[in-house]
Amino acid sequence: MSDDNVRMLHNQLVTSQHKYIYFLLAVAASAIAFSTQVTKEMELEYSLIPLGIAVLCWALSFFCGCRTVQYDNSNTVANIDLLKVERGEHEEVGNNPAYISAASQGIRQAYASNQAAQNRHSKWQFRFLVMGGILFIIWHILNMWLRTTGN
Repeated sequence: MSDDNVRMLHNQLVTSQHKYIYFLLAVAASAIAFSTQVTKEMELEYSLIPLGIAVLCWALSFFCGCRTVQYDNSNTVANIDLLKVERGEHEEVGNNPAYISAASQGIRQAYASNQAAQNRHSKWQFRFLVMGGILFIIWHILNMWLRTTGN
């Protein structure tokens, strides 16, 4: 496979991942807004606890999505710096082979650490979103049951 094909597939993957992250961010924000709209005329009562926990899950999903984006941006900067270092073009490292080796190793370690954190936040972004959805459904069913029984 040619370098151009690999680059094209990589760009497609990155674009798809970014769309997915931002889609989940939009869903979480929309769910919070919808819950606020649905409950704006309601009085505070115990039956709202599942909904409150759902909103908390969606807020955590949003937070994790934002952190995912931050780690992704940090890794993009690290990649740029690594390219500059390995070409001997980084202003702080220069073209000293010992400095290049040390800086490259440090950047790669930071990248690996950031990537692990990004992956964790990405997984939790989805998990919190789904947990919030499940809790919303539980709240909705509980609310229907309470209206049916007259409680």
